[in-house]
Amino acid sequence: MVPHLTTALTGPLFDLERRVLDAQTEIEHWFRSQWKLHNAPFYSSVDLRNGGFKVAPVDTNLFPGGFNNLNPAFLPLAVQAAQVAVEKLCSSAQRLLLIPENHTRNGYYLQNVAALADILTKTGLTVRIGSLIPDLKEPLELALPNGGLLRLEPVLRDGARLRLPDFDPCAILLNNDLSGGVPTVLQGLEQTVLPPLHAGWATRRKSQHFRAYARLAKELAALIDIDPWLIDPYFSYCGAVDFHSQTGMDCLVTNIQAVLDNTRDKYREYGIDREPYVVVKADAGTYGMGIMTVKSPEEAVELNRRQRNKMAVIKEGLAVDQVLVQEGVPTCEGINGASAEPVIYMLDHFVVGGFYRVHTQRGEDQNLNAPGMHFVPLAFEEACSLPDSGAQPDAPVNRFYTYGVLARLAALAASLELEAPL
Repeated sequence: MVPHLTTALTGPLFDLERRVLDAQTEIEHWFRSQWKLHNAPFYSSVDLRNGGFKVAPVDTNLFPGGFNNLNPAFLPLAVQAAQVAVEKLCSSAQRLLLIPENHTRNGYYLQNVAALADILTKTGLTVRIGSLIPDLKEPLELALPNGGLLRLEPVLRDGARLRLPDFDPCAILLNNDLSGGVPTVLQGLEQTVLPPLHAGWATRRKSQHFRAYARLAKELAALIDIDPWLIDPYFSYCGAVDFHSQTGMDCLVTNIQAVLDNTRDKYREYGIDREPYVVVKADAGTYGMGIMTVKSPEEAVELNRRQRNKMAVIKEGLAVDQVLVQEGVPTCEGINGASAEPVIYMLDHFVVGGFYRVHTQRGEDQNLNAPGMHFVPLAFEEACSLPDSGAQPDAPVNRFYTYGVLARLAALAASLELEAPL
């Protein structure tokens, strides 16, 4: 199912898609030169928003958890990309230990783990799933919503190696974002650990990622002669905020107003008749926690107790004291009347598919990564690396190609980010 666009693409976005299509040769050459200089993340997913006048990534996840939502038709593409990633990891790799989050009740997340393990197994690896669940002493088999079973095994630390009693892996792949910090059992291993430990939310910051992305967006924009704003949301940062005590609000007010003013100026430049908004989000963390949408600085200051509590704590009960203030990009995409946004999945530097995050109770200017969402696999007619120059720029296959270009740009930004950790 390809979502319909509620906005006619006759303005700057249509021109953007046309320029991307016309410059395919230059774009692909630029990416090839960049990937010679930088190592792609093992895997990533990118949340995009298409506002009808701009399209831009709003989040990049280095521990993607939705492989079960990908279109099964593109499994061969995922396996082929995974083979490239594994060869970079170690050409002689035979055994891989996959370590997921400690969820045992979220069946859909576990189904993601099973789907990821299946992709990796099809590359020729022997894959076992180790668990960091405290006090897990024996293997645990969990039922999956699709009727399958997932076997979790407690990991052992043996000197500088992580292993199972009868399994000594060549490498460790984390599908655990380390929000609660890096466990001692993972520190100082002689095996390769991917993503690297500093990619976890204990140290990673979204503001650092979007600084890297902004730099690359300027390069790509210059290459295809567009305004970088069309593919890059404005953002700012506050590094000492306490929503409970209401300290640091002056910084928040100033930065919200600055992003709103900059966005309003761009709206005026492009003749966009709508009210700008910003998304205030925890500078570290995932699962759509610690996020609010505001249209004025006063809305961020005048939160009620329940709203302050939601902003003050994220996954693992961690306190929020650093926030990203990001230009809100509305979504003009919908499925059966519900707001939708594309999420693009990558293995190494290859786009392998994606899905639409859909929410029936949220509007075009709200966060869709929230309870009540569901997923619809992207119905690629062709892989999104293959545009059709004979079709209109906004034809689905070409729109997906543009989405793939921006997802790869975000993955490249993650590469820069990981090369220069905090």
